Amino acid sequence: MARIRIPSTIIILFVTVQTGFLLFMYARYSSFMSQSEEKPSQVHILILSSWRSGSSFVGQLFSQHPSVFYLMEPAWHVWVTMYQNSAKVLHMAVRDLVRSVFLCDMSVFDAYMPWKRNLSDLFQWAVSRALCSAPACDSFQRTDITSEMACKTLCGRYPFSKVEEACKTYSHVVIKEVRFFDLKVLYPLLTDPSLNLKIIHLVRDPRAVVKSREQSVKALARDNGIVLSTNGTKVEDTKYKVMQEICRSHVQIYETATLKPPNFLKDRYLMIRFEDLVRDPLSEISEMYKFADLRLTPTLKSWIYNITHGQGPGKKKEAFKITSRDAVSVSQAWRNVLSFQKIKKIQDVCKGAINMLGYQLVDSEKEQRDLSMDLVLPRRQNQFSWSSFNPKH
Repeated sequence: MARIRIPSTIIILFVTVQTGFLLFMYARYSSFMSQSEEKPSQVHILILSSWRSGSSFVGQLFSQHPSVFYLMEPAWHVWVTMYQNSAKVLHMAVRDLVRSVFLCDMSVFDAYMPWKRNLSDLFQWAVSRALCSAPACDSFQRTDITSEMACKTLCGRYPFSKVEEACKTYSHVVIKEVRFFDLKVLYPLLTDPSLNLKIIHLVRDPRAVVKSREQSVKALARDNGIVLSTNGTKVEDTKYKVMQEICRSHVQIYETATLKPPNFLKDRYLMIRFEDLVRDPLSEISEMYKFADLRLTPTLKSWIYNITHGQGPGKKKEAFKITSRDAVSVSQAWRNVLSFQKIKKIQDVCKGAINMLGYQLVDSEKEQRDLSMDLVLPRRQNQFSWSSFNPKH
């Protein structure tokens, strides 16, 4: 029987090529696995804001999206349970809770809620469309626009376990929070390989915020005490000390994210002004959705138009409700409602934030009342350094 002789050089060449091919395939597989580990399947969005800044409205823009699992201020449970501490002390507990929620691990609420609980035990659960539709509740479809009242009526008795079950079925997990005052507190979440976190920083003219806060004085008293470290004593912010801290935090967050930010913040921070949002809703919302890897549906477009083109500013009892209003009028209402004496005080304690965020100061009551004078300046033209700002007392 004849034997076929293959030159050793060909054998060596064949083995070399085969080895190279295997190494190439292994490298591609390792790269794929590495990318999978670095970028989790879910997208995590934190809407970072402060009280009465329009954050509930922005939260609804995400909540009503069929791809989004949304929770409004889950850290409320931390502050209610540990209200004798300061906001700074509670930062870590709030951050840990937010991380667990992003990962759909709702056992974190065991420390803050009764053992036997329903959906209705979760703070503001009914404003989450995801908790009002399958699999959390069978009364609505994911593509439906849900209302808080209808959801409360039909879905409140479903077991709390449905929160975690529902969370795991969505491509996006979105949380709205008003209890972070320092962006650096979030660095561990931004560098956590199990999270794919992006931050939307929502700001609003501090003068408009004060006008809105005056409609909710009692509701904000406990939170004010935590911000000012009063060991559990409720506080009315008559001297704008809380506003000063809120303004300081917005400056800190914006500067940290934009002035020599760490590499891991690249393409993961977006600042939105409430005034820009209500003036050109579809453009601003499209920008937010693009940032969050979401698409705007025809149903959402129609709903957004209706919710921002209502009649009048809304009633006082609707301060924490999302109802159809004339959003542009709402954003300018402070100019007719607040006295110029109050405006001067607010501008004193928040002058740096007003300048940096792109709002125009007013020097007289005449300027304040003149609605033809636009006090919202083009975005990102003004830069501001906190170190150069010494608020007047």
